[in-house]
Amino acid sequence: MLPTLLTNGGAVIWLILIAAAVALVTFIERVLYCHRAQINSIEFLNGVRNVLKRDNVVEAISICDATPGPVARLVKTAILNRDKSRERVREAVEEAGLTEVPLLEERLNLIATIAQIAPLLGLLGTIIGFMEIFQDLQRQGLYAHVDQMAKGIWTALICAAAGIGVAIPVHAGYNYLVSRINKIVLDMERAAGEIVNIVSENSVEKSL
Repeated sequence: MLPTLLTNGGAVIWLILIAAAVALVTFIERVLYCHRAQINSIEFLNGVRNVLKRDNVVEAISICDATPGPVARLVKTAILNRDKSRERVREAVEEAGLTEVPLLEERLNLIATIAQIAPLLGLLGTIIGFMEIFQDLQRQGLYAHVDQMAKGIWTALICAAAGIGVAIPVHAGYNYLVSRINKIVLDMERAAGEIVNIVSENSVEKSL
């Protein structure tokens, strides 16, 4: 079945398959990245809070370095700026967050673009298939037989189905990644507010 589809799909079917392969590889890479980036932020922050209460800054930074993901890097930024004012710590964390979000969203545009152009590639293949049909009709005239137009019909149908068949899962995958990233960003915002409070409280306790 597959050889038949590839043979009769024309050149456009190969473009659609290449786009599908690129989308699949990118999706898998992004899922793995999000999996590494998402941690139990509540448990992580509780551990950092306990270490900072013992005034063990080195261990707190080590915990951040050993923990993957943007939340740990935001917490580390707050710890490194712990001697500054509360507002300055907040600004430093916000600046760090601005550099983390683009890393999470990296290559999402590629997946979205493939989801959008896959049906268009299918439409292009369909048009090429119909052009082949009308070319055969023009050449054969009234003597044209359906067997002679079969390749054009195959090209039109295969490309249309392939374009839609690729676009649907790619679009679903894009929405899934956006949802995962939004959850990570929400964790980052919560962790940022929490670590600013933790650092500020420790600074106040030391000054007393």
